[in-house]
Amino acid sequence: MSNKPLTAKTNDKGHFEVGGCDTVELAKQFGTPLYVVDELTLRHNCRQYVSTLKSKYPNSLVLYASKALCNTAVLKMVCDEGLGLDVSSGGELYTAKKANLDLSKVYFHGNNKPLKELEEGVAAGVNIVADNLCELKNLDQISKRLKMTARVMFRINPGIEAHTHEFIQTGKIDSKFGIQKDKIIEAAKIVSGSRYLTFIGLHTHIGSQIFDIDPFVSEADVLFDYAKQIKDATGLEAKELDFGGGWGVSYIDEKPAPVPQLLEKVIQRVRAKAAELKIPEPKIIFEPGRSIISPAGITLYTIGSVKEIPGIRKYAMIDGGMSDNPRPILYDAQYDALIANKISVETCHGKSLQKYRIAGRFCESGDILIKEIKLPKIDENDILAVMCTGAYGYSMASNYNRVCRPPMVVVNNGKSTLILKRETYEDLVSQDVIL
Repeated sequence: MSNKPLTAKTNDKGHFEVGGCDTVELAKQFGTPLYVVDELTLRHNCRQYVSTLKSKYPNSLVLYASKALCNTAVLKMVCDEGLGLDVSSGGELYTAKKANLDLSKVYFHGNNKPLKELEEGVAAGVNIVADNLCELKNLDQISKRLKMTARVMFRINPGIEAHTHEFIQTGKIDSKFGIQKDKIIEAAKIVSGSRYLTFIGLHTHIGSQIFDIDPFVSEADVLFDYAKQIKDATGLEAKELDFGGGWGVSYIDEKPAPVPQLLEKVIQRVRAKAAELKIPEPKIIFEPGRSIISPAGITLYTIGSVKEIPGIRKYAMIDGGMSDNPRPILYDAQYDALIANKISVETCHGKSLQKYRIAGRFCESGDILIKEIKLPKIDENDILAVMCTGAYGYSMASNYNRVCRPPMVVVNNGKSTLILKRETYEDLVSQDVIL
């Protein structure tokens, strides 16, 4: 898997092109920083998951993890491709409603959902993924007051430690996520004793940016084991098993296994466990977010000053940084990049490249987008294109230093469409209350 969109190429001007659009021209038209989403790559990635699953295991559903990138246009595109949604806040749920999506295919996550947002979820008729006993009890009271039945799935802690960054491991024993092993039966009894809660299945998630298939296969064993315990103790049947997401992508030169290989191995284990336990094969669910949207996105920046510290390094300063992409400062995330207006045969073959550190504009020493990268000689006003930024850039963006968040465009067949406006100074102060 490449870290570039499928449509990436060098055009006749020697510029970087995505979706048939010259990225240098995009920077001129919309300004920088600028988030760019390649529609063809996004839809291709959706179809790869949906078609592979449906051909091998028809009783299945793919959910797009909204937290990776959530706005009405993106949610509409992924759901047009047959996906449902995983949301983790009232804001993400509201966005799904504004996009006029099928809310019966929305699953509401979160380890500490506020009561107001739980009520919004029940009223909307979405599936609630319960994370703890307190939430289940609150959910029962809310459903009773609204006189509505809530479909409930338990998020369990599988005790599986995926080999990824500590901050994005979610399935290990010491985690804020999931119902503990010794509380599962108690949770099931709360549901079985309620007139307003309907048990639909089990969910687990082991982390993000994972390249090893085996932890996903191990999830099947854990999920079936808990399903059997619940059935034996309460008679409740887990008709749906949700394996979460977290499949890795190539930011630099990582090599994730093909999606069909991942799905095939999990499906084999699911079928084997169902046969072993002599139970009907359950509906299986996957929640790929990053692996769908990350490769479809790039971010464009304009180079400002270039500073050389003799004997140490060269800095190239961009007009964005940790405000529009906090992942490097949070996780030490690494990215690949190129100079969009200097893509030529010579530079592609590594001639005349120099080492640079790409630094952001914000008042933090740690605001470094790329610690070291070889690029052609960088000059003021060059356009830097950073690869694989579709996920967790805009989602985690902030107004640090009172900087306006960037706009976003979708590109396809030479056409660019604005799907997110650039914030203005007036937006920044719109919620301020003047004494």
